[in-house]
Amino acid sequence: MGCYSSKNADSPANRVARWRSTGIVALRDRKLKAVPAEIFDVDRFVRTLDLTNNSIVEIPSEISKLISMQRLVLADNQIERLPANLGVFKSLKILKLDGNRIKMLPDELGSLSRLEKFSVSRNLLMSLPKTIGDLHGLLLLNVSNNKLKSLPESIGGCTSLEELQADDNLVEELPPSICSLTNLKSLSLNNNNIKKLPQNLLKDCKALQNISLHENPISMDQFQQMEGFQSFEARRKKKFDKQIDSNVMMSSSGLDEGLDLGNSR
Repeated sequence: MGCYSSKNADSPANRVARWRSTGIVALRDRKLKAVPAEIFDVDRFVRTLDLTNNSIVEIPSEISKLISMQRLVLADNQIERLPANLGVFKSLKILKLDGNRIKMLPDELGSLSRLEKFSVSRNLLMSLPKTIGDLHGLLLLNVSNNKLKSLPESIGGCTSLEELQADDNLVEELPPSICSLTNLKSLSLNNNNIKKLPQNLLKDCKALQNISLHENPISMDQFQQMEGFQSFEARRKKKFDKQIDSNVMMSSSGLDEGLDLGNSR
């Protein structure tokens, strides 16, 4: 009897029952090569699906059955493309796709109207879809470690964006529309080919407190001559002083915030 219970403790039926009860499907580090079909039996009960660090190549279209999903984590797999029906996830708030082999994002990405955090670093993206500008509630966008040569003009539509990370790409200049991101607090563009920034960036992005531009062919003088630099510098110092006053424990890298043009090419 005891052996029978042990063998059936994690049977497919028991897993489905547990997933339905908790709303969480967590299958990290399982060496999976495909998304288990039993997940789709949980359908609208799934709130979180985490398949981090497996060997999954393809996301089947059946994933659209999980229409109530709020958090989808597919980091560190071998995924090459996303399903075209991605737009059905109207409740999705967090989408993490870091460390895959994705070359292109579908236009349906823009239909994820409640998306707040989108991270697709360490992939093979050469461009972002124009529809990314339809993500009006997006707070965090991380597209670092790709092959992006530019960011789309439509990014100015991400009016709630607070943090943009685009390190380790091939970006040469930012679209003027980035000046529309009035809620932007942090902009990280390390290791790109940026020679200049939009002239009104510091003037119009009045919430901006942190800019990081390591390994770019832009000079400190160019930056300091931009309109709005003094106001930006005051915000940066105020943030730093507040951290010190609050006795926040920070590493040496944590102190390296604000204007960062060190080692520029």
